[in-house]
Amino acid sequence: MELEKEISKRRTFAIISHPDAGKTTLTEKFLLFGGAIVTAGAVKSNKIRKTATSDFMEIEKQRGISVATSVMGFDYQGHRVNILDTPGHKDFAEDTYRTLTAVDSVILVVDCIKGVEEQTEKLMAVCRMRNTPVIIFINKMDREGKDPFDLLDELQEKLQIHVRPLTWPVGQGESFKGVYSLYNKQMNLFEPSKTRISENIAKINNLNDENISKLIGDRYTEKLREDVHLIEGVFEPFNKELYSDGLLAPVFFGSAINNFGVREMLETFLEIAPPPSSREALEREVKAVEPKFSGFVFKIHANLDPNHRDRIAFLRICSGKFERNKFYFHTRSEKKIRFNNPTSFMANEKSLIEEAYPGDVVGLYDNGIFKIGDTLSEGEMLHYTGIPSFSPEIFKEVENRDPFKTKQLEKGIQQLTEEGVAQLFTQQPGNRKIIGTVGELQFDVIKFRLEHEYGARCEFRTLNFSKAFWITADTPAQLDQFISHRSIAIAYDKENRPVYFSENEWMMKLIKQSAVGVHFHTTSEFEHLHKTEV
Repeated sequence: MELEKEISKRRTFAIISHPDAGKTTLTEKFLLFGGAIVTAGAVKSNKIRKTATSDFMEIEKQRGISVATSVMGFDYQGHRVNILDTPGHKDFAEDTYRTLTAVDSVILVVDCIKGVEEQTEKLMAVCRMRNTPVIIFINKMDREGKDPFDLLDELQEKLQIHVRPLTWPVGQGESFKGVYSLYNKQMNLFEPSKTRISENIAKINNLNDENISKLIGDRYTEKLREDVHLIEGVFEPFNKELYSDGLLAPVFFGSAINNFGVREMLETFLEIAPPPSSREALEREVKAVEPKFSGFVFKIHANLDPNHRDRIAFLRICSGKFERNKFYFHTRSEKKIRFNNPTSFMANEKSLIEEAYPGDVVGLYDNGIFKIGDTLSEGEMLHYTGIPSFSPEIFKEVENRDPFKTKQLEKGIQQLTEEGVAQLFTQQPGNRKIIGTVGELQFDVIKFRLEHEYGARCEFRTLNFSKAFWITADTPAQLDQFISHRSIAIAYDKENRPVYFSENEWMMKLIKQSAVGVHFHTTSEFEHLHKTEV
């Protein structure tokens, strides 16, 4: 069957890490193998003049960090590979969490110098919640860093997951010779190449082969034999089922910047990573092989092309076959919509597609009909779950700096907050616009994009709030009473739902005690979830 064949080819994964671990650089190297790009860029490109394919926004090129998830696809060895490169910076964690709902597996990048960092632990916790299969790539082996055995212990302890090395480094830093594949018994010798694919694999049938000494010298050969003997004695053999259940993480070593150890990981990943399977919806479990199409929007991006004020909704296909120009049912509005020009992506470069299958991410031109979490189907009322919108922690009022550009400012704020990077609240009287985020950096990004993409200038005035709570009540009268008593700290979100801004935890405790029949929720998903009350 065509559908099953196409599904089995797909591998959709996210690359996640703490900032600066080398995530975007690794993405570039994958694209190089896939023939999607000819020369790899680097995020901090002082010598390599090309910037990274996945960092396409102007602010990303300037700062050398990723601030939005980008989607890239390519074909390799009979597989269709879909990569989602996520922002590492904690201020954009929400974008990353949502992206994790749209993938089937994850590659986690760890810097061998710094080891497991704070953001890595948080991202891993999200993967564990969803039982997402994880492969770990220990990067920057061509630099002096922590001992590989110490790193394995740290991974197990901090990430709370069993690990199993599938490649092993020979030397490190200045003395880095290459990696030995424990998976297919091959030696790959290190040859720095920042922009191109290196072809240098020595076949080693067993570690007693005397050719190894000729390749890497006696001292390193002896050390490698000892290390491999220890690994095989301490670690269980690699178990694909445990990996698929998210209980075991295979570990690879290499250097992304020098394009080393990447091929081994990519090819092993294609072999062991799961294809698209089933997804939970509120109504039922949806299997990928079902003939009828369904999918959900996990990301919206305005002005992907700055020359055309476009807005793209990123749709993950969950079941069936998606076809261009066919009418699909939008479950929230209960309307049928047709898409004339759905696209596939190479970062900001788009190409028109006629059809797509489970695992694929399709770009749909959006004139304001979509919201994050929306479901499309062939008529069935489905709502895919687990796409969070968290309570912000930093609140600032928008102050217009150019009264002649009020319309542009309003439109810009509306569109940028719909991307999910920040949340917009409106306070009456006076129609005050308040933006809530989880980190300071988002305000810099919003300000920059408002000026460069919409021609509007603004400042942000910090407000003395620490948390936002969506509020509901047992009766309309109780809700109205609470809103009128606390009107100074009440605003409304985009859905016109009332939100209470709290100054601090102590104040919040007092208010909860006195507010009879009123309920406070820390996520906007409270209509679907019952565990969000705090």
